[in-house]
Parts: sequence; structure tokens; C-alpha cells
Amino acid sequence: MQRGNMIIEIYQMPDAELDEIRNRKNGHIDHIAFDVPDIDKAFFELKNASFPIIEDAPVFLPFWKNGCRFFNITGQDGERLVFN
Repeated sequence: MQRGNMIIEIYQMPDAELDEIRNRKNGHIDHIAFDVPDIDKAFFELKNASFPIIEDAPVFLPFWKNGCRFFNITGQDGERLVFN
């Protein structure tokens, strides 16, 4: 769903992952994503600031017209924040 510059992504998790989701202790929102103009710069800055980054480097996915590069950090309450 998109309105202006905001996109809300809604998807159904595979059945194999539903038990894991039901047992989460950190809420039911999978992640919040932020669009950044330079993924490498964002990764470098957050890594240097000692944020808990999940990936070793930005990851490429073949989404949309040109694909998408992203990485995740873990927030203070265990939530996942995605930068893409």
C-alpha cells in the first residue's frame, strides 16, 4: 500500500514460520524500514556508532525495478529496523 512517499508492506508469512511469530516476545510487527539515499554510508555510520547490525554487509534482493539493498539493526526492545 502506498500513499505519497510512505509504503506499507503487508504480507502473509509461510505456515512453517507461524509458530515462531506467535511465540515472539518482542511484539508482532516484523520490522520498520527506512529509505536512505546511500546504503553504504548508512551501514558505515551505524556500524561505527556500535549499533547491533545483523548482516555483515548490505544485502541485495531483486525487488522492484532495480532491486533493493538493505541491512537490519536490532532496536533496544528487540525490534528489527531495516535500512534500504
